[in-house]
Amino acid sequence: MRSDNAKKSLEKAPHRSLLKALGLTDEEIGRPFVGVVNSANELIPGHMHLNQIVSAVKAGVRLAGGTPFEFSVIGICDGIAMNHAGMHYSLPSREIIADSIELTAMAHAFDALVFVPNCDKIVPAMLMAALRLNIPAVVVSGGPMLAGRYRGKSVDLISVFEGVGRVRAGTMSEEELHELEECACPTCGSCSGMFTANSMNCLTEALGLGLPGNGTVPAPFSERIRLAKQAGMQVMELLAKDIKPRDIATAAAFKNAIAVDMALGCSTNTVLHVPAVAHEAGITLDLMDFDDMSRKVPHLCSMSPAGPHHIEDLYQAGGIQGVLRRLNDLGVLNATVMTATGRTLGENLKAARILDEDVIRPIAKAYHREGGIAILKGTLAPDGAVVKQSGVAPEMMRREGTARVFDGEDAAVKVILAGGIKAGDVVIIRYEGPKGGPGMREMLTPTSAIAGMGLDKDVALITDGRFSGGTRGAAIGHCSPEAAEGGPLAFVEDGDIISIDIPGRRLDLKVDGPELERRKRSWRRPTQNLSGVLKRYADLSLSADKGARYRD
Repeated sequence: MRSDNAKKSLEKAPHRSLLKALGLTDEEIGRPFVGVVNSANELIPGHMHLNQIVSAVKAGVRLAGGTPFEFSVIGICDGIAMNHAGMHYSLPSREIIADSIELTAMAHAFDALVFVPNCDKIVPAMLMAALRLNIPAVVVSGGPMLAGRYRGKSVDLISVFEGVGRVRAGTMSEEELHELEECACPTCGSCSGMFTANSMNCLTEALGLGLPGNGTVPAPFSERIRLAKQAGMQVMELLAKDIKPRDIATAAAFKNAIAVDMALGCSTNTVLHVPAVAHEAGITLDLMDFDDMSRKVPHLCSMSPAGPHHIEDLYQAGGIQGVLRRLNDLGVLNATVMTATGRTLGENLKAARILDEDVIRPIAKAYHREGGIAILKGTLAPDGAVVKQSGVAPEMMRREGTARVFDGEDAAVKVILAGGIKAGDVVIIRYEGPKGGPGMREMLTPTSAIAGMGLDKDVALITDGRFSGGTRGAAIGHCSPEAAEGGPLAFVEDGDIISIDIPGRRLDLKVDGPELERRKRSWRRPTQNLSGVLKRYADLSLSADKGARYRD
């Protein structure tokens, strides 16, 4: 066992003495050491209950003969960090969380690990750490929040964000908005739609590193506690069989996860996180892997914010295992891959059931013929841009519009909320990429304001930043190269014509060559006065099409 390096032999008597200072007996010291990574805090609704989940994991580890050691990592609530300086820090936290787990796990010689995340950057960070360390591991999330109810309708956090736009547009009163905010987020858990946190928890299950149910069992359900106990027991089986994360998260398994991504209509943030996670396993994924799968896999689940269903509905319909079964019937999965159950995906799927064919549609009745995400390229995004096409209105799939250019999100939000954007405009928000932001801020406020004001079928938004999983509409992000690196977005001017062709996978700036060259010659990169974490991230991060991860 790896932990023997910290506890066996005469020379390790001081180490054993310190372990006994923790209250451990000789019997406990003799067992395998299992690190339990806890991201609980009092900042994030998805994490407020994780101490209970972690207690269940530790009980499972002990039941199976291991000795658990809990340690903590930081976490940021993207919803609370949204639309102010805090959002600069969200994506950089992914790298810091992964690094801190590596530091603790290596220093303390754990034999195995159980990861307990729940929200946006914490889930991919823990997956990155699991594959980097490559010791037996299971991920068990805290589970999704239940949807709220407002005047007889299901609502969620995005309903509140869009409510701000409705108040500005005069279609909702401030009193009604207050009533909505009181009930939109009714329980603990990751926000209830197919936003980034739930997207990544579902893809963790599809990848095989989480047990069946990881993505969809609601946070308040006792079944989530039982699942956590099973995760604690299961990691001991993986240790006994020497099944490691890289034995599970193979290239074929990542392709399976991308297929599920397309069927679910997941957050565009998966296109940042999944390649960054794969990189830790020595696997290269690029944007076209997502687009290729999107052309093969139809959109089968219409989840909030683009559709009527929430994660609890997907759970009742058969969960991720039901989606996997549907895709296996389509022939796009590799069912021979190993999973955290210690069995292959094909063996797991023998128990899968589809119980609601409106939530998990048959292939012939798919919501859309193609998958949820499309990759666009063209003169405005030579290296690619990302759009959740499943959330785009049909009339916006092909569109030419007039550029309204903003250097940063804050300036754009002021104009949008003041009613300064009209039908036919294409809002350009630049200098929000990994380096230019820095930190590649999510832009849920402007997209929600546009939708809430009833303009989502008339106005597009293009940025080198990124979007919340809660975004809907013609919101095109990750525009690469970013403006701060001299990408074409830097040269757009008010009044330029922008051509969007999502079915044709094109994003073009209709400016002739000589004029574009003139603009390039006069361009100067904006200066940034950075320090600390943001300076480090701006210096080390790669572009969005490379997952916005640190360079090697």
